[in-house]
Amino acid sequence: MSDDLALKTADGWLLYNDQAFTHFDYLKRQQVRSLLPRLTDHQTDEHGELKVTKVEVLFFDVLGTVVDWRGSIAAEASSFLKRHDALHIDAGAFADAWVGRYDPSVEAVRCGQRPFVPLDLLNMENLEACLKGFGLTPSAFPSAELEDLNLAWHRLKPWPDSVEGLSRLKERFIVAPLSDGNTRLLVDMAKHARLPWDTILGADISEAYKPMPQVYLRACELLGVEPDRAMLVAAHDYDLDAARRCGLKTAYVVRSNAHDPSKAAAIEPLDGWEYMANDLIELAAILK
Repeated sequence: MSDDLALKTADGWLLYNDQAFTHFDYLKRQQVRSLLPRLTDHQTDEHGELKVTKVEVLFFDVLGTVVDWRGSIAAEASSFLKRHDALHIDAGAFADAWVGRYDPSVEAVRCGQRPFVPLDLLNMENLEACLKGFGLTPSAFPSAELEDLNLAWHRLKPWPDSVEGLSRLKERFIVAPLSDGNTRLLVDMAKHARLPWDTILGADISEAYKPMPQVYLRACELLGVEPDRAMLVAAHDYDLDAARRCGLKTAYVVRSNAHDPSKAAAIEPLDGWEYMANDLIELAAILK
């Protein structure tokens, strides 16, 4: 199949380079080809003189952008359900229900309804609620089993291009995660997936969740970089928009199956990002 050919399947998906994507994903991939990359941002100062702002730090959204959170959670949920003779429950639906509670749970922290708590705790609360939603009693399972399933978030698998792409980008930039995950979660994930971060900044450092401005600004402060010398790489429009509002540059990476089921399905116009790429290897080539 040629690089620009897509065939619509009976179920409404598209085959693109022999892979299945939603029509929305395909449109994103096509839009990548229409953008000219800009390595530096050219602006003028108060005297009308040209100035060039060089990006020094690349921050990365992790869940969905660097790792396949939904696919990884579904795989671990499947093993858990099989061990406990709950084969009547679809592992994919269970994973979507669990992941789908993610955003509402952090919203309570964002709006001040509860103090900051790490994502590990929120995930465990959501897991217990999810089990109940599928007619299962959390107390019927050994606590060690539930704790191990919750640690699935520490073992999320990277997309096939992530390690190589990050390694290439690391040759030129400081690379670091900018995630809602707590520091230990991100450290374990990096060791499990061999993600070559220069440093790891968990949400427990800023005690805030995206898209709160302090997440982006505190990360820049900790790495001693002005926001306009940092860039967020993400597969989520809302994340990029919040980073842009804080003065960071933005790079959109196309990922299928990366969307958070808890977020509204409305599609925002995809414009205004400095860069777009189909994966991290392609982004490294663009920023070379």
